[in-house]
Amino acid sequence: MVDRLHAFKPDLLHITAPGDVGILGVWVAHTMQLPSVASWHTNLHEYLARRMDRLLSFAPKSLRIRMAHFVETQTLRGLLRFYKSARFTLAPNQTMVNLLQQRLGRPSFLMRHGVDLNQYSPGPERSDPNQPFCIGYVGRLTAEKNVRLFAELDRKLRAAGEQNYQFLIVGDGGQQRWLQSNLQSAEMPGVLRGAELAAAYQRMDCFVFPSLTDTFGLVILEAMASGVPVILSPETGARVGVQDGVSGLLSQDFTTSLQHLMHDIPVRLAMGRAARKLALTNSWDVVFEQLYETYAQGLALIAKPAVTLHA
Repeated sequence: MVDRLHAFKPDLLHITAPGDVGILGVWVAHTMQLPSVASWHTNLHEYLARRMDRLLSFAPKSLRIRMAHFVETQTLRGLLRFYKSARFTLAPNQTMVNLLQQRLGRPSFLMRHGVDLNQYSPGPERSDPNQPFCIGYVGRLTAEKNVRLFAELDRKLRAAGEQNYQFLIVGDGGQQRWLQSNLQSAEMPGVLRGAELAAAYQRMDCFVFPSLTDTFGLVILEAMASGVPVILSPETGARVGVQDGVSGLLSQDFTTSLQHLMHDIPVRLAMGRAARKLALTNSWDVVFEQLYETYAQGLALIAKPAVTLHA
């Protein structure tokens, strides 16, 4: 790798994650005296806290809260030690940008996500009130994604008298079998890619994203590019830039939001068009142009090219 980089003569080394390759990247930057930038992609500290809470489900609630908080705090501390090895950082939402800048005392910039607007595009508008309302999700079926919320939604919708709907849940993970056993009407095709994934988005009447730990949620942007209105928590919506009541619904009460879209077809179709319009501002060409500008801005703020390593 060092030989290849010497031949390439980079101005900057971009490290994308604190895994094995990311750690190797830090070492290479130090060895070659290259300025480096590290980008934040996953809230691992929050993921681990939620997994700890589930692992200790047998314990008293107070103990679970303390242990989850301890795991989250210590994991974040370790992650920040890794990111401090870079001269500046990038993050996909402003909240994380602010946290990194405050905790590291180094410049941090927003790094937007992009979407393939050709692959993900709207299909024919679904306006037949007699066809089942399709509630969609794409992503890992794991505890930190909060996917058991779909079973709660199923129960509440049926209790409210709703019958004409179905779930389309794309992905796999540790919660897949539990969901299959606890959802009365769900199609779960596993992992889809390419044209099959794009077709799945086009079948959805709305996209529900129950996770509270994602830094952004790229699948949200893919759904919006497909002309599908999204239902998110206010926190997640703020990270993505969804405008409540325009391109989606931001709510803690997903059941009420779903019923609103089920029974107001003109509003749902208008939200789908607005979602696509928002996604059009996030093409990969636009995103990378902004990223190169951020590289130049970050390099201009660096006084020395050296990388500080922490044991």
